[in-house]
Amino acid sequence: MKNKKEIGLDFIIDKLTNSIENVVTGDSFATEISVITKADIKLITKTNGWVFNWRDEVKVPTREVFKLTIVNNSSIIQGLICLEVKFDHVYMHLVESAPFNKGKAKVYAGVLGNLVAFACKFAFQRGFEGNVSFISKTKLIDHYIQTIGAIHIGRQRMLIETQSALKLINKYFPGS
Repeated sequence: MKNKKEIGLDFIIDKLTNSIENVVTGDSFATEISVITKADIKLITKTNGWVFNWRDEVKVPTREVFKLTIVNNSSIIQGLICLEVKFDHVYMHLVESAPFNKGKAKVYAGVLGNLVAFACKFAFQRGFEGNVSFISKTKLIDHYIQTIGAIHIGRQRMLIETQSALKLINKYFPGS
């Protein structure tokens, strides 16, 4: 597979919640994150409203794609994240909310915050003290600094370091 140019991520952290939160009722729902399956990938298509080609991400051997679901409802994917373990940190290639969790009519808030917190937890599990990097769209650099405590480390590169990672993990995964 050809090496594609890395794209800047343009996800918006709508709200930092304790799990994911129903936008209408305010009810919180416990979530779980697991590796995406072959059956899942068949449903995650541009035709079904997903922006990215997740099938391509799954094919790259150095990358892992994870899905966010509500506990006891693993058939409905709330969002996806693609991570790669580098030599000293975890790199976030893509992150996306499900089509029904985008825009003004979204069903759940907190999906992307939850997935980014998972990336930080994953980085701790791999021995990288929670360090996660990604490339940002230029216009969102300040957004990531303010919402998730990322540091701008040059050009469009962002880094979530240990302290900010711990804040996110403690918010979404208390007691872990």
